[in-house]
Amino acid sequence: MENISQTEENYLKAIYQITGQDEERASTNAIAAHMQTSAASVTDMILRLKSKGLVLHENRRGVSLTPQGRSVATLLVRKHRLWEVFLVEKLGFSWDEVHDIAEQLEHIKSEELVARLDSYLGHPRFDPHGDPIPDAEGNFLFRKQAPLAESQVGEKLVVVGVQDHSPAFLQYLDQQSLSLGARLEVLGLFDYDESMHIRLQSGQETTLSKKICQNLLVQVVKG
Repeated sequence: MENISQTEENYLKAIYQITGQDEERASTNAIAAHMQTSAASVTDMILRLKSKGLVLHENRRGVSLTPQGRSVATLLVRKHRLWEVFLVEKLGFSWDEVHDIAEQLEHIKSEELVARLDSYLGHPRFDPHGDPIPDAEGNFLFRKQAPLAESQVGEKLVVVGVQDHSPAFLQYLDQQSLSLGARLEVLGLFDYDESMHIRLQSGQETTLSKKICQNLLVQVVKG
């Protein structure tokens, strides 16, 4: 197969992120917004990717990845998330610092390096933001989780992931002691603005906005 440029890889990953696991279709406008570029540029790239057998495109129906395109995108996701684990666990970066660095490292082509990195890290299943890391065959391990906003009063929960990876959000969570693994209990819900009053395991109580609760992923603690 022809070599794939970094820009082409970025487009494939963008389509993958927009369409998700359900193999839906991505509109030109959605891709343009994700890539922060013009619709005309997206159209040109789609034609290039289609000529390489990496995407399918039908007018008015949008773009989807071919099996080959999905394989490339999944490998990028795998490398990105493994590098994030390495940067946090081995180099001491915080979880709000690693995304942009991993964006650069994910384009390294060496399959042997990725395999050794995975082995060195102990084959992690989730990255520092709680996102699943696909294995070498492209399989993901998914777990039962939901936004904090869907929780009920009295539930005891543990933070397992985030839906917003922006540094500002992650730094806010650090300030509130709400990093991955933090345990909390829902004390109250406020109908007026749909905010939530919680208590952390340390005994500290705080009120979280609806937006925070929608972007914080939790699991129910059993027992």
